[in-house]
Amino acid sequence: MDLSKVLNQRVASVPPSGIRKFFDIVQQIPDAISLGVGEPDFVTPWPIRDAAIQSIEEGRTQYTSNWGLPQLRENVARYLKTRYDVSYDPADEILITVGASEGIDLAMRALVEPGDEVLIPDPSYVSYSPCVIFAGGTPVPVRTCAEDGFAITPDNLKAAITDKTKALILPYPNNPTGGVMDREALVAIADCLRDTDIMVISDEIYSELVYEDHVHTAFASLPGMQERTITLNGFSKAFAMTGWRVGYACAPRDILRPMFRIHQYTMLCASMQGQVAANQALVRAFSNQYEDVRRMVASYDRRRRLMVEGLNAIGLPCFTPKGAFYVFPSIAGTGLSSEEFCTRLLKEMQVACVPGTAFGTSGEGFIRCSYATGIEKLREALKRMGTFVGRQM
Repeated sequence: MDLSKVLNQRVASVPPSGIRKFFDIVQQIPDAISLGVGEPDFVTPWPIRDAAIQSIEEGRTQYTSNWGLPQLRENVARYLKTRYDVSYDPADEILITVGASEGIDLAMRALVEPGDEVLIPDPSYVSYSPCVIFAGGTPVPVRTCAEDGFAITPDNLKAAITDKTKALILPYPNNPTGGVMDREALVAIADCLRDTDIMVISDEIYSELVYEDHVHTAFASLPGMQERTITLNGFSKAFAMTGWRVGYACAPRDILRPMFRIHQYTMLCASMQGQVAANQALVRAFSNQYEDVRRMVASYDRRRRLMVEGLNAIGLPCFTPKGAFYVFPSIAGTGLSSEEFCTRLLKEMQVACVPGTAFGTSGEGFIRCSYATGIEKLREALKRMGTFVGRQM
């Protein structure tokens, strides 16, 4: 049987995730330190877990509405309004998804048709381009660089727009770079789009994880932008709930309904227990003024400063991130490619990082290190990396 005649060639053409490749290898190496996977090392706070456990004990094991639990949608609306000054109707402008990742897929399939182009800042999260390809579209990288804080600039954006451009992905704070865009920078992007029909998919999953003087701005809160914006967010990063798989997509009802239709026929709904836990996370955040989030951010900030200082000290120039929990140092001075650097670092020093090329061609010469792990492990990782770099210089 000739499988090339059977399998979807768009899907077959997409390589496996560059993040998971190194994650799978590190599981087989004793004493390895993984700086690879972007997952908080905090456990979901007990009151959130307890709410889910109680829902099981009460026998709440059914499907929920395809839209998601009404209480959760109402609290998401409250959260977005009070935190980021953007208003959505919980009845039909907020859809609870299986993680923010499902929201990316739904947005692409609802918007993109064969021949359409989607602009993606490069480097960016590994899922964007594959989801565009799966939907039949063409991902178009928009180069970003450390000199611009890895932010997308109006000039680079304008140069990438064609008559085939259907959407722009705005993934800030950014994975893998930790770059952010302030309100002024986002307004400049909005001005570029104002007289076009280009949609914006604003992935704001790291919105709570910001440092120093940066204040996150929801793109939909900018004048005239809500009508063209799909806002994606979730509970994985800020609330340490990666395994619960609960996110949400928000958009004007005429845009969200096609996404809802796909979700209705495929995922049906996020799990009851995950939604109960997510609802409790918001209730708890409202009552304790985001104490859990602030505590985690303070811890990440200490690790962020440790990693930036440590990497610069061992000869890997490092942009200072203001968001997420990643550093993206340059390894160009070693003479190794990103793939070679990470492969050898793992084999020789048992430290796992992700090649920058996993996030786009502009990632060559960089590696991504997650600092969502313990301080002592980070110190040991820096020590081992220093030894490795010293051998290359």
